[in-house]
Amino acid sequence: PGGDSATSSAAPTMAPKITFPILRLYPAPSVTIAAMRDFYESVWADAPDDPEPWLFATRRALLLGEARKGERVLDLGCGAGRFVAALREAGAEPIGVEVAEAALERARRNVPGADLRLVAPDGSLPLGHGEIDLVWCSEVLEHVPDTVGFLTEARRVLKPGGRLLVTVPDHGVARRTAIALARYEAHYDPLGQHLRFYTRRSLAAALEATGFAGIRCTRFAPGALQGRAVRG
Repeated sequence: PGGDSATSSAAPTMAPKITFPILRLYPAPSVTIAAMRDFYESVWADAPDDPEPWLFATRRALLLGEARKGERVLDLGCGAGRFVAALREAGAEPIGVEVAEAALERARRNVPGADLRLVAPDGSLPLGHGEIDLVWCSEVLEHVPDTVGFLTEARRVLKPGGRLLVTVPDHGVARRTAIALARYEAHYDPLGQHLRFYTRRSLAAALEATGFAGIRCTRFAPGALQGRAVRG
């Protein structure tokens, strides 16, 4: 994983480091939006109407500590609408976007009258350039095959100087070691929903590679990272 520096073992001294962003070395994944949509439609088909997100109280406090009254806030990957509701109650103007219509159906029932939109068939967000003050993307990025395309779209819809607040599971050294010793195969299940595994360094590298500035990545809870950045 990306949290460690890498060196070539062939040279005995002064081995060159591989510097971030390494993701630029690889082409975008071939997974289509249609395939992702089909998968998550099936996931949401069996989900409760209003499932409580993991670490909901902690993540809600993190979001409401950043969102300001009257701001347009994009909840990117809004699920059944818990954070959309919290933003609206706090006086922000939330917009929820999802890849699965089944998730939006639940969000419409849970947050009547909310502005909820479906990702376009080409993967673009249903928003114009520079419309959003804050993008909230919480426990979503690790599910996305095309990291560059996804973050580029998030940046596109932000106003100049607009902010991004993202959270992902933490895969720093301590957690990777624990996983390796106890449950490696279960955690990195190739049939599971998580496609990317972030450390503070690799999350910062992904944000830098997609044009964000003012990047800060820290742990905000056990097993959880936050990334903060602005559109330059």
